[in-house]
Amino acid sequence: MSKIALVFFIGFELCYYLLIAQTGIVEYFNSNIYLIAPLPIGGVIGSFLSYKISAKSETKIKVFLFIQLLLTFFYPNFNLIELFILGVSVGALAPLVINELKKASYLEIGLALVISYSVGTLLFNYDPAKREFIALLFTFIVFISSFFLPNEKEKTNNNLVSSSLLIMILWIFLDSALFETLSRNSDISIWRNGYTFEIIVFHILGVISAFKINLQKFENELFIIILFALSYLFYFLEESFLLSIFYPFVISYYNVTILKALRKIELKKLSIYMIFIGWIASGAGLFTALENLTLFVPTIFLVVFIQFLYTQKNIQTKEKECIN
Repeated sequence: MSKIALVFFIGFELCYYLLIAQTGIVEYFNSNIYLIAPLPIGGVIGSFLSYKISAKSETKIKVFLFIQLLLTFFYPNFNLIELFILGVSVGALAPLVINELKKASYLEIGLALVISYSVGTLLFNYDPAKREFIALLFTFIVFISSFFLPNEKEKTNNNLVSSSLLIMILWIFLDSALFETLSRNSDISIWRNGYTFEIIVFHILGVISAFKINLQKFENELFIIILFALSYLFYFLEESFLLSIFYPFVISYYNVTILKALRKIELKKLSIYMIFIGWIASGAGLFTALENLTLFVPTIFLVVFIQFLYTQKNIQTKEKECIN
């Protein structure tokens, strides 16, 4: 029972973030940065509060979920104060939810992500102004699930090589910029052009591949960058079908890679990471999309790729020197 609750807890809170906090509110307020600014500001503060408040994680989770549930009754007609408080609750829950991943096996994490991607994709085209029932249902499921979470913590493999914060910020930025651009492009929006089945299938394949494929740190990061490069290429070429294959795959793959790394980090450090990953990087991606700067993203690819190869060459040189 506790393991099922954990899967539902993670999966539907991620659904809430995608369909309500990330797309529902943003679209309802017509992507007006000034109107939605209280949400990310509250999110940053909430991330700090997630570890600053001296209480058990289980207690903090229930309190912030209760706040989220109360505010959801007002969706989507939030005023600035309500948006700020919702941001605080969502921002605090993000590191707390990821912290709960320490109790989950890879299978359970995979199932939670499959729920999130599948449900999120199926409901993506639902009118943002009419998602109040969805928001309430998801929050209610997560809130009830929080009472049945397991107490034990699974031992994690601390020998796994984690990706750096900078590379994770890059992945989130690339994803956010492309996602926000696609969601506003009626010509090549893969979610609105009949590719729901392909998107769900390749989301699932991305999750499975991320757990099954064992690559070295450099190879794994290079693989993800190449997948993002292909996704952007197919976007610029307006190849919707190929985009519906590669883009969902890389979203799932890199997210699993990030979650694998984050589940080994203590809550305090995790909260700081979430500020950069969950708010700053995604906010930069949203700004890029709104200002129609997506065309310049390939330049970032080139700079990062050159730096990436240069860093790797230095590492290999130092390793050879140590051997000699």
